[in-house]
Amino acid sequence: MIGIREKIGYGFGDMASSMFWKLFGSYLMIFYTDVFGMPAAVVGTMFLITRVWDSAFDPIIGIIADRTQSRWGKFRPYLLYLAIPFAVIGVLTFTTPDFSDGGKVIYAYFTYSLMMMVYSAINVPYASLLGVMSPESKDRNMLSTYRMTFAYIGSFIALLLFMPMVNRFSMGHDEQHGWMMSVIVIAVLCALLFYGCFAWTTERVKPIKKQQNSLKSDLQDLLHNRPWWILLGAGVAALVFNSIRDGATVYYFKYYVVEEEYASISLFGISFVLSGLYLAVGQAANIVGVVVAAPLSNRIGKKKTYMWAMSIATVLSVIFYWFDKEQLMLMFIFQVLISICAGSIFPLLWSMYADCADYSELKTGNRATGLIFSSSSMSQKFGWAIGSAVTGWLLAFYGFEANAVQGEEAIHGIRMFLSWLPAMGTVLSVIFISLYPLSEKEMRKITNQLNDKRK
Repeated sequence: MIGIREKIGYGFGDMASSMFWKLFGSYLMIFYTDVFGMPAAVVGTMFLITRVWDSAFDPIIGIIADRTQSRWGKFRPYLLYLAIPFAVIGVLTFTTPDFSDGGKVIYAYFTYSLMMMVYSAINVPYASLLGVMSPESKDRNMLSTYRMTFAYIGSFIALLLFMPMVNRFSMGHDEQHGWMMSVIVIAVLCALLFYGCFAWTTERVKPIKKQQNSLKSDLQDLLHNRPWWILLGAGVAALVFNSIRDGATVYYFKYYVVEEEYASISLFGISFVLSGLYLAVGQAANIVGVVVAAPLSNRIGKKKTYMWAMSIATVLSVIFYWFDKEQLMLMFIFQVLISICAGSIFPLLWSMYADCADYSELKTGNRATGLIFSSSSMSQKFGWAIGSAVTGWLLAFYGFEANAVQGEEAIHGIRMFLSWLPAMGTVLSVIFISLYPLSEKEMRKITNQLNDKRK
């Protein structure tokens, strides 16, 4: 039985990861175009190149983690040793050097690539912890719920406070200084949360076989794992949906809604902008989705819950296109509804990846937890790469110009980013998950057979 402290400790890990993940997804594109000074098309290409490579890097980390032996287990040591590098390189990614335009592009490629590699090196082992903390499906559902709840709490805090911190730190300095100092605050908090996750979690599940299979054997087992392929496709499509919506939100409010024309909302002496509130409200709604996901999936199954959530998100996203720029209330209401749907699917995906590890162990006798969970991170990175690259390229295609009044075609494109384009991702995700074969009944059989073999 997993105690409350350990559930919270596990949640700390994704709280840390998600703070930077949301900064990357919501602010890095506009940081590079409007603050750092890179053309949108160049940023889109950089995102695709670096993230595709980083997606391929994730399985390498999973393979290494599976073969790690230490007094702290296979996966927890990575939290201990990489928390500080994660924080430092995150700050460097949001730092604007006094270089030429070409030098800035090289710097951006280097720091962002390094950040994504460190992110993989700490996040893949963290995700893999779920598969070895408990063998029970209900425990995994609950751990996934805590994980995603804390992830969205972290994202909510980061998105709500980031731009107010940027504005505060920019007083008396340039905007670049404000961005860097704000990321320093987030980075310190992330490092502390990773240390908390390391201290409060335990690895319990041991593989049936003591001897580690060869790398070739692990890869062959993975490639023959049909449920894994299905989840990979569903995960990529879901992240295309998320990355396009998140990456375009600040553009939507800056250039379509023109949030500067609206008075900022002040609370406790902090001034919040509309885009920040919109993103933060989405994270709060994601938490509702996470909380609803566990009891709903326990009642009707993970697969049906996932399909219903993504189907509803598709319809709502399409309707979003026709909102006029003054219809702020409808925008926020639909953001809540879409985000509840989006929030509900990710704990289901994480729990299903753990089921894939059990399925693979029963079929092959080999438990490659790190390799299988690295595919979830890989799907996130790859989906994010596609979504971000498409955003950058289409901004250029529609004639976007940073820090200028946009033409009618550019505004049309920006509106598409919060409606039709993410809806394509949700449709693909539903198609993939409809093929997923591991029902709750099937998983009970697999768990019982594995428990018999471990006795």
